[in-house]
Amino acid sequence: MKKYGYVRVGAAVPKIEVANCSYNIDSIYELIMEAEKNNVAVLTFPELCITGYTCADLFYQATLIDECEKSIQELLDKTKHVDMLIILGAPVKVNFKLYNCAVAIYKGEILCIVPKVFIPNYGEFYEKRWFSAADEIGRISVNYCGQDTFISTNVLMQHESIKDLCVGIEICEDLWSPIAPSAFQALAGASIILNLSASNDYVGKSENRKQIIKSQSSKCICAYVYVSAGFGESSTDLVFGGHSMIYENGDLLAENEKYSLDSQLIFTEIDLEKLSAYRQRNTTYADCQSKYDNDYEKVYFNTNIDIGNLSVNIDKSPFIPKNENEISKRCSEIFNIQINGLAKRILHTKSKSMVLGISGGLDSTLALLVCAKTCDKLGLDRKIIKAVTMPGFGTTDRTYNNAVKMIEKVGADFREISIRDSVIQHFRDIGHDENNHDVIYENSQARERTQILMDVANQENGLVIGTGDLSELALGWATYNGDHMSMYGLNSSIPKTLIRYIIKWAADYEFKNDIKSILYDVLDTPVSPELLPPDSDGKISQKTEELVGPYELHDFFLYNVIRFGYKPSKIFFLANIAFKNEYSSDIIYKWLKNFYFRFFSQQFKRSCLPDGPKVGTVCVSPRGDLRMPSDAAVKMWIDDLEEITF
Repeated sequence: MKKYGYVRVGAAVPKIEVANCSYNIDSIYELIMEAEKNNVAVLTFPELCITGYTCADLFYQATLIDECEKSIQELLDKTKHVDMLIILGAPVKVNFKLYNCAVAIYKGEILCIVPKVFIPNYGEFYEKRWFSAADEIGRISVNYCGQDTFISTNVLMQHESIKDLCVGIEICEDLWSPIAPSAFQALAGASIILNLSASNDYVGKSENRKQIIKSQSSKCICAYVYVSAGFGESSTDLVFGGHSMIYENGDLLAENEKYSLDSQLIFTEIDLEKLSAYRQRNTTYADCQSKYDNDYEKVYFNTNIDIGNLSVNIDKSPFIPKNENEISKRCSEIFNIQINGLAKRILHTKSKSMVLGISGGLDSTLALLVCAKTCDKLGLDRKIIKAVTMPGFGTTDRTYNNAVKMIEKVGADFREISIRDSVIQHFRDIGHDENNHDVIYENSQARERTQILMDVANQENGLVIGTGDLSELALGWATYNGDHMSMYGLNSSIPKTLIRYIIKWAADYEFKNDIKSILYDVLDTPVSPELLPPDSDGKISQKTEELVGPYELHDFFLYNVIRFGYKPSKIFFLANIAFKNEYSSDIIYKWLKNFYFRFFSQQFKRSCLPDGPKVGTVCVSPRGDLRMPSDAAVKMWIDDLEEITF
């Protein structure tokens, strides 16, 4: 699994007894053993977990401090052969000062000790009564548990061979400071931040805690492992719920259930390659690196754990939110982005009409709906929409009837212009046999339709509204200077899988009874350009997904290629997990290879795309998101695929 850049990290909440170090170390050791069974490579425990956070004035007692050190020594002896970076919370006395620390251990050795920088002394917190702040501690050599080590705030834990596995530590309040130490640690290269916390709970605090951690993980482009003290801490005035969570660049990957009476362990995989890709693309991150002192000392560890099967979910539909409420919000926002983009273009060009071809398929349906709502927003009569049906050799009754009904229900101006005679005449002009259903037969129809739309736009002082979507553009599934061209590409950054959801949302919430049944039938119609004659039953014979592959696969490929720059072999690996119940490895391999060939060879079409509104993080506009040579070689990507054995 290291081959694909994954590392398994964990957060452990031991059940403790206040000031009972022996009991606590046994509880901690049990969790370490559980984590080892689950191939966890990096494991962190809560703040002051050896003694308990709520010891209060007992921190003045030499008995407690000495027993804490002895308990850690016992744990070091027990974990000499445990291949895991383990971080423990403990009070450490240095030069007559007591520090609230994280002790980093690996295979029985103390790598370093990291003190808490910001000591809270407000509200229910009064840590300055016992602990010193570490903001000016520098680097102090210490002998702890019989080992020569050091205590410092400027230290990171770096894996010896996995360059992207670098661990930083901060403790509780450090995160709540205006500028958290983790920001500087991330700029110095830390990809994983561990936070040892003892955060008490009250109504509403957990949501605020999650928001802060989500934000810090996102701003620092890192994984953030947060673990808090749980059951067993004193409840004299406070209750500690043991709230723990793991975020990756703003995404919550794992979270425990608060208020458990038992010890808890959560773990998940962090995708180091993904974090590296985000940081590489984000030039602001690099700019910040150059502005701040990133002189951190590094200590090294070398875990060699194969995590086996991934426990993290691989989303097979990365463009689609996971619950109905989020889907509705996403569709609404995209729909309004499209409306606002089109409205600006209409006002700027002083256009008197919107011209678009309506086929009865998904893409033109969405474009028609957006045009209708744009008219409403601008206070314009929907009759300025010149909706043109252009029946050809492959048009079926089902799509034709849906197109006509939609246009009428929406209230657009309906025109029907058959392309049959003009295309047949064109075949005669160039000497093509109309019975030869080759690429000339297909593309001539697409170009004829585009010419008609352009001419109508000239007649009506309007704009041709393009309907092609992101998935088609990624594959080059468009006729060059045919449906590839328009004056504004309304759907150009929306993938095919998401368009289905937007149309369904529009049917349910925006248009409802007006055309709901028609829209649902459009959703149920096979995707097709309808350029070849129907079958003997008058049904669609040319089905796009049988020719280029399932769009759900291609959208999965596209998302991971553009967003993260993964190698083909990793995308194949992830696709096999995501679609294990739907497609065989052979099928996934076939269409992934096809995707790369088409993605590279068809860039020339994307290099001259019309304007269109960006709605998400994955986009192929040549003016912004995808600046790719039209003649780049695909060989290395195919070579990587061909090395796969399965």
